[in-house]
Amino acid sequence: MKIREVFQASYAVEAKLLNAEKNFPPLKRPLAGYIESDNSFYGYHEGVALAAVIEIKEADKLTHIQSLVVDPVFFRKGIASKLLSFLFENFDSEVFTVETGAANDPAIKLYERFDFVQVKKWMTEFGIEKVAFEKKSD
Repeated sequence: MKIREVFQASYAVEAKLLNAEKNFPPLKRPLAGYIESDNSFYGYHEGVALAAVIEIKEADKLTHIQSLVVDPVFFRKGIASKLLSFLFENFDSEVFTVETGAANDPAIKLYERFDFVQVKKWMTEFGIEKVAFEKKSD
């Protein structure tokens, strides 16, 4: 499945950023984890290639970005920004939330550019420090 391939390629890079190559839970997600998910997946294509995917979980007036991944071949082309813009234009939520690794500077800078504010920081049971962000609708 193409979606899983993009997730695997992107998360391999993030695992290195977080020094978590040996135990990075997102890399262990089986294909069934995508197929059986109740979340919504939206892709961004460059030509015929699936370049990026955003995975969304909706609940009442809250939209959680479960994942936002870009194939490393397409890094630094503004694709993640385009997917976030798509999200804000198409989802009528009071609050948007997202989590990422505390050492994932590219993701943190992206979310801060879109006015997300850090609301929590913690150490996971896997030894990865994470941060949570939220953005309230204008």
